[in-house]
Amino acid sequence: MDNVVERYKGYRSSWLGELEDLFAYIGYRFGRREMREHALDYLIGLLNTIERKNGWQLAEAAAHSMPYSVQDLLDRARWDCDAVRDDLVDYLAQELGDQDGILVVDETGFLKKGQSSAGVQRQYSGTARRVENCQIGVFLSYASRYGHALMDRELYLPRSWPMISHGGQRPRCRNRWNSRPSRNWRAR
Repeated sequence: MDNVVERYKGYRSSWLGELEDLFAYIGYRFGRREMREHALDYLIGLLNTIERKNGWQLAEAAAHSMPYSVQDLLDRARWDCDAVRDDLVDYLAQELGDQDGILVVDETGFLKKGQSSAGVQRQYSGTARRVENCQIGVFLSYASRYGHALMDRELYLPRSWPMISHGGQRPRCRNRWNSRPSRNWRAR
C-alpha cells in the first residue's frame, strides 16, 4: 500500500506542475491576482481526492476561511468561460497536438437523488444502464500519443425543462442560482 501512496504522490506532483504551466497560459483571463489564485485553487480541488466537490468542500480543501471565494469565482466574478476554453484548446494543440490525434465525445449520466439540480429528471443513463433520476453531461476530449485532455462540456437540459424566460435563464435554474448559502459556515 505504501508503494501506491508514493506513486500517487509522485504522479500528483507531475500533474500539479503541468497544471501550473497550463494556468500560466490561461490565468490572465481571471483578471485580478486574487481571482487567479482562487481559480487555480478551484482547479487543484477538482483534481484532488476529496470525495464531494462542491464549493464548500473545495474552499475548505484550499484552506480558505469561508466558501465565498469559490462561490464568487463561479457565480459573480467577471471572466469568460468560453474564452478560457478557447485558450485551453490552443494550449492542447501546442502540447498534445498530433496528426493522428482524435476527438472523443462522451455522454455521461450523473445519478441524483433530488430534483433541484439543473437538468435532473428520470431519463436513460448509460452510466446506470437504465432509466434513473439523473443529469446528462456531454464531454469533448482530445487524445493523442502525447496525452489526453478534456476540451469542452455541456449539460443536457431535457425538453421537460421550461423554455428560457426573462433574464435568459430557465426559471428552475434561476431559482437555484439565486439561492445563497448560510453565513454561519466556518472552516474547520
